[in-house]
Amino acid sequence: MRTMNSATLRLVLLVSCCHALVHVYEHSLASVEQLLVGDEAFAIEPGKQQEVSGELGNCLRLPFGLCALAAGWLADRFGSKRLLLVYLIGCSVAAALAWWAPNLLLITVAMFALGVFCGIYHPAGVSLITHHTTPENRPMALGYHGVLGSAGIAAGPFVAGVVLTTGATWRHYYLVLSVPGLVLAGWLLWRLVDGQRSTSDDRTVAGNGGSRNADDAVYWPSYFTLMAMTAFAGFVYAAIFHFLPRYLAEATLPPGQTEISEKVLAMGNYRAAFVLLLGVIGQYTAGRIARPATLEPLMALAFFLAVPCVVWMGFASGVQCLLAAALFSPLFFMHQPLFNSLVAKYVPRQRRSLCYGLSFTIGFGVGSLGPNFAGRITDYPLRFSVLAGALTVAAVLSLILWRWHGPVEDDALT
Repeated sequence: MRTMNSATLRLVLLVSCCHALVHVYEHSLASVEQLLVGDEAFAIEPGKQQEVSGELGNCLRLPFGLCALAAGWLADRFGSKRLLLVYLIGCSVAAALAWWAPNLLLITVAMFALGVFCGIYHPAGVSLITHHTTPENRPMALGYHGVLGSAGIAAGPFVAGVVLTTGATWRHYYLVLSVPGLVLAGWLLWRLVDGQRSTSDDRTVAGNGGSRNADDAVYWPSYFTLMAMTAFAGFVYAAIFHFLPRYLAEATLPPGQTEISEKVLAMGNYRAAFVLLLGVIGQYTAGRIARPATLEPLMALAFFLAVPCVVWMGFASGVQCLLAAALFSPLFFMHQPLFNSLVAKYVPRQRRSLCYGLSFTIGFGVGSLGPNFAGRITDYPLRFSVLAGALTVAAVLSLILWRWHGPVEDDALT
């Protein structure tokens, strides 16, 4: 496997920090949703609170997906780095709006705006990394990218747990989240100015000896099959992780008790952070062991191994809920660096940002229906059985891709 030079590694780490933050923002609502919908200022009936939470999650995640396509087109036209600046500053402003919002309407607007600006990140950030890497070192670069993404997913509920433990409210949590976006924007802006003197444009492969033939290959049927796969995986992702802190908090309640205090919810956030942090193992492992010839079978294997864990989550109780979720997380997150590598493998590099935009539009757009579904289906065995079925479909589609791209064809890329 070819290693990255120092300039490319620094770029990958900077972009990966932006990736971590987008998932903090994405999971910010999931970390405090029970307190938010229970806020007396919003006057939501107790029996409707979980349903409203699911609708707010849908409102955040839908633009998160739908805006990715436009962001991909803009990244191809104006450059990924400029789009990343817009994402960082916009998310900070949206988080500040959520902190201030006096009513449910403005909270809805804040969640929608947060989703819009978060939607910019993936097509801009992932395409920037793939433009600076080759098929040989790309899985490892995307593995690092995924590791920090999983760390960001875990950081959302962890920071919420810390904030709530100090006696602060969900509003203070969003005030805290308005700061790191501005800090990263300043770092990225400094790198942009410095990069004008020392680095090449993000449309070149920065010193890695890019493989033109591999990067110019086109497999449109495979790409659109991959899009169908990510729709199912995105639905499962959003449905499970939006309510994960609540799910793990409820597991600690005595039989018959349904009221969750701030202390219990904070503990649920800490457990969710632990579960999500385990995704780092899956991201790193997949990035480390993947080769151009093994992307499709590894993804199929990860999905098939995760299916029994989803079923277990539906029927588990007590500590078993934590164990089932902890096993599911690293297996499920293995697919992300593999998926991002496959997009780069199947589409031409001059259309890569746009194709990443479409992929995240489908994954996060369809995925945005997950919290709405989960909020309405309160019966855990039924909810998780449906999700296990959706993940099985994703696994079968991965097998189809493996059938189409066997070792003989993929060896040409190595």
